[in-house]
Amino acid sequence: MDAMRRTVWGMLAALFLIIATGCTVTTKDPAYVPPAPLQPMEQLEKAPLADAKTFSSGDDVLSFITADRTVACSLTSARGEHLNLPYEQNRYSDASNNKLPIVPVAYCELATYPALQPDDTKGDCAGTHLGYLGGVALLTPDNARYGECRSGVTPMEAAFGPKGSKTGPLAQLPVLADGQNLERNGLRCSAYNDGVACGNVSAGVGFFVSPKRYELIQGPAKTSHPPQSEGQKTP
Repeated sequence: MDAMRRTVWGMLAALFLIIATGCTVTTKDPAYVPPAPLQPMEQLEKAPLADAKTFSSGDDVLSFITADRTVACSLTSARGEHLNLPYEQNRYSDASNNKLPIVPVAYCELATYPALQPDDTKGDCAGTHLGYLGGVALLTPDNARYGECRSGVTPMEAAFGPKGSKTGPLAQLPVLADGQNLERNGLRCSAYNDGVACGNVSAGVGFFVSPKRYELIQGPAKTSHPPQSEGQKTP
């Protein structure tokens, strides 16, 4: 009997607590359709800016990785084709490159990635016999491109691709939360819609990359590249 009384009193106490605190029980509306994601340049313009200090890796570079470890990016600088990347060997600081102008860029690598569209393939890599491969995107203040000349896999693919090690410098990058923006020298990157958008909002130039598709946006004076159909590729 005492146990029954305690049970009844417990149920009444829980009921009174719900009434007193105004708690309600919600159910999911099966007819609800979430709004479509913003277009890449709208996302970059409207999304809140994250604290850049969290993503600084020194030398005026901001680097991040997405929460699902599919895309890693840096807002950094370039001298010609040489990028200042804290997690990869590069020749950015070589004295022979000091004569080259310093240009702000955004650079992203993908663990798995969509194949290149034919129009985005850039020649024969200056006769080097390297392949022009997808898996990377580069933004300068006035241009966006997808793909690069290289042999083998990207460091991001080596770390987080299907046979990746899940270790190394890329694994130590801070995560940019979905929906947040980072900005450096007029360029922005935002993690959203299962990928990353980077762009120069004032010029209307940018890109969106994800494991399933990519899109190049070349500004109002140029034709915007339509989104690529879905499909993944790894070398």
